[in-house]
Amino acid sequence: MAYQLEGRLLEVCDCAVLCPCWIGEDPDGGTCDAVVAWRIDRGTVNGTNVSGLTLAVLPHIPGNILEGNWKVAVFVDDRATPEQQEALLSVFTGKLGGPVADLAQLIGEVVAVERAPISFTVDEGKGSLSIGKGTAPVVEAEMASYQGATGMTTVLQETVFSTVPGSPAYVSKATKYRRNASEYGLQDINIENHNAVQGHFRFEAA
Repeated sequence: MAYQLEGRLLEVCDCAVLCPCWIGEDPDGGTCDAVVAWRIDRGTVNGTNVSGLTLAVLPHIPGNILEGNWKVAVFVDDRATPEQQEALLSVFTGKLGGPVADLAQLIGEVVAVERAPISFTVDEGKGSLSIGKGTAPVVEAEMASYQGATGMTTVLQETVFSTVPGSPAYVSKATKYRRNASEYGLQDINIENHNAVQGHFRFEAA
């Protein structure tokens, strides 16, 4: 099998809650500036174990999400070996096909591929993500999922677009979203109480 990956997703963008991109509508401001991170709890890529690593992308989406032409910076967990990094990039650039390739085909330009420390935590529905280090990391975000009247997590299913294809997405709100990305030609962000999504994924390709 080319790859088999299981893990969790954290995603934040500058749309209001809920982000219209998930149902194929235009983003709230006409464009969307986000961070999407996949934490691989268990996984292999062509026999290379990538368990415990995280890959994140910072996309600028210039219009409707389904029209593609995203401009992205890619960040690979700095704990990855060169072999693990190559394996992760081969999946998330779409070279190995499968469900991840459907996402990768929306990317029009990759402005950077960098290694960075990535902190990814989820505890009782609360997520936290940081990329980079020092006093001005590339990304800082904190979020919590919504709960319905019964106490169950609010979910999105059967959406037109998904960063966890085949799995439900947990509707969330980010209490903090800071993105210092101007050095990559991307928008800096510093906002509160905007859209966030959490979820679990299982990606496979033969």
